[in-house]
Amino acid sequence: MQIIKYPQQNEWNQILARPVIEMDEMDEVVNQIFKEVKTDGDAALRKYTWFYDRIKIDELAVSQKEINDSENFISNELKQAIQVAAQNIEKFHKTQQPESEVIETTEGVSCWRKFTPIDKVGLYIPGGSAPLFSTVLMLGIPARIAGCKEVVLCTPPNKDGKINPVILYACKLVGITKVFRIGGIQAIGAMALGTESVPNVYKIFGPGNQFVTAAKQTASKLGVAIDMPAGPSEVLVMADESSVPEFVASDLLSQAEHGADSQVILVSWKEELLEAVQIELNKQLKNLSREVIATKALNNSKMILVQSAEEALEISNLYGPEHLILSVKNEDDLLNGIQNAGSVFIGNYTPESAGDYASGTNHTLPTNGYAKSYSGVGLGSFMKSITFQKITQKGLQNLGPSIEIMAEAEQLEAHKNAVTVRLNQICQELA
Repeated sequence: MQIIKYPQQNEWNQILARPVIEMDEMDEVVNQIFKEVKTDGDAALRKYTWFYDRIKIDELAVSQKEINDSENFISNELKQAIQVAAQNIEKFHKTQQPESEVIETTEGVSCWRKFTPIDKVGLYIPGGSAPLFSTVLMLGIPARIAGCKEVVLCTPPNKDGKINPVILYACKLVGITKVFRIGGIQAIGAMALGTESVPNVYKIFGPGNQFVTAAKQTASKLGVAIDMPAGPSEVLVMADESSVPEFVASDLLSQAEHGADSQVILVSWKEELLEAVQIELNKQLKNLSREVIATKALNNSKMILVQSAEEALEISNLYGPEHLILSVKNEDDLLNGIQNAGSVFIGNYTPESAGDYASGTNHTLPTNGYAKSYSGVGLGSFMKSITFQKITQKGLQNLGPSIEIMAEAEQLEAHKNAVTVRLNQICQELA
């Protein structure tokens, strides 16, 4: 990791820049695949699964028997761990149920919202070098709590055309039955456009590589909502002398192993800590099975020495990290100042991996600086609200004149007239 000492504020943007992804050529590929999915349907899905992965797929849909049999290939220890995580995720997301309240804005004018589930949602679950069965829980559980009528899940198969049994077990646990062995751009295209086998959906969720991200952005241009724009995974750790260098290094590496384009940042006002963490990184890195990937990510990453905790907080808010870890003794002094972060982990004994798996919060979070304007996935992500209003005769008498004046000022005479004819009718009835 590059060490930067006491950077000037006018240098911060350059120092915090994410790795740049060239999108123009990628968009051409996405558009071509979407075009073929639209015209050729399932045949295009099979074609591109073979083209990119050299996997021949006869049956796109995973059978219910495969889903049911999946638990036979998983240890009881892992099943119990998944069940613990599922219980915590459900408990946390159930508390997010919105309530509708009728508000009388003016006497005789009542307004309220009704929250309804998104009928059809699609979940994308990466399944390549790291099959993310935990994401099935993070997306499937709030979809079920929200009451989504149709949940479609796509995940890439292995070289034998099979789906990782842990992913299928997670599907069974959360009640997902429409599972398809499709990955990459073609999977997003299938859920956005629909094919003979794969139903189209109204909103697509889930992480993925740069190709999946580009495909989701293309889907959003076609009228299909997505959970959020996303980029490579990232973490920013703020630490002082109270932190444990071994812990800090482990948190940095837990994000670095996601992918070579991941970015990890350590910000501290204690120079000796940076040196201690660097020693721990070198020590722990050698023991990782994904050492090569993590090493490449560390090359994109930085340790930043600053003057104070307040300056560290400014840098963090400017960066807007997906994950923010506070390993500081005076955490309460910093919490209120956090403005931009996907999810925050407080104290030496709150590793980021707890949120990734089992604490209960959702791990589908905004990256690439989008934490400045987007929230992570929650129950509300699977719902939408419809506003209602009811106005009595008295209410229209109270509010109507204001509407007439405003409509006339905007030169929208029909808008004004819709109120005027009603007020005239009320006057006649009262006469």
